[in-house]
Amino acid sequence: MPFFGKKETGQLTAAQARKIRNRNRTWTRAAVQALFFVSMPGAFVAGFNGIKYIFRQMGSGGVLEINSFVLSLLGLSLFTILFGRFFCGYICAFGALGDFVYWISGLAQGKILKKKKQFSLPKKYVPILQKLKYLNLIFIVLMTALGLMNSLQGTSPWDVFSRITAFMPPADGYLIGIISLIAILVGMALQSRFFCQFLCPLGAFFAILPMLPFAQLHRDPDNCLPRCNACRNLCAADIKLEPDGFRNGECISCEKCVGICPKNNLTYHPASAIFKKEIWFVVFRAALFFAMGVWLGLCRFF
Repeated sequence: MPFFGKKETGQLTAAQARKIRNRNRTWTRAAVQALFFVSMPGAFVAGFNGIKYIFRQMGSGGVLEINSFVLSLLGLSLFTILFGRFFCGYICAFGALGDFVYWISGLAQGKILKKKKQFSLPKKYVPILQKLKYLNLIFIVLMTALGLMNSLQGTSPWDVFSRITAFMPPADGYLIGIISLIAILVGMALQSRFFCQFLCPLGAFFAILPMLPFAQLHRDPDNCLPRCNACRNLCAADIKLEPDGFRNGECISCEKCVGICPKNNLTYHPASAIFKKEIWFVVFRAALFFAMGVWLGLCRFF
């Protein structure tokens, strides 16, 4: 099973080999997501609490201390700079929930509604709706800096989700948060990565971080088939990776595009020279994040 970008060898046809690689990639990603959903469901909340803490202190003129929330934010940010949005694609519990809900929705649409193609929003609206998460981030930052976040107590869907994953019922006064979470679940059922693409404030923060060149997938436009948009058609973020493309930060590193490319034209550099099999690059990043998460106190088992 060669790494991204390598030609298939042996008796299998290219299509057969690609099918096997896609199946292995899908199961590997599902296993990694399940591991982190169980072990570190609060990583998203811890990282975003770091952003809120920083702007709360700035707004109040308080002393900025390096507490657990700030360390979590720094750890997630450094990991994103080094490895792209692998956290979003493989580790975030909210993202894993979205993938699971969308998968269940697809099964239901196929079995019950007899739909051959799963419902999704028209691609032309996706880039527009993606701007909402940046507005959400700006709104939360401003409310935090102005000391007004307490007035929004009970409205946060991820706070409700965090309590549920900690096996605690939502606290009194969280009715709006519960309704918001239910609405997001409906959106997740109808659009791939609904929350991640359109509403996630932490995803907006990650998207604007400067990422090292080897942290992201690369596509060589000169090696693409004419008028081929296979990767973009499958991409939840509706992007076709471009050299120095300004929207490349929207990529959540789910790596689905890698398997659909008929010319194996999406690669990591120099990872392809270091990791001969793609699964080992996934395992390496997952293991590194797991070690960092344990050190930061994000793992519920250690």
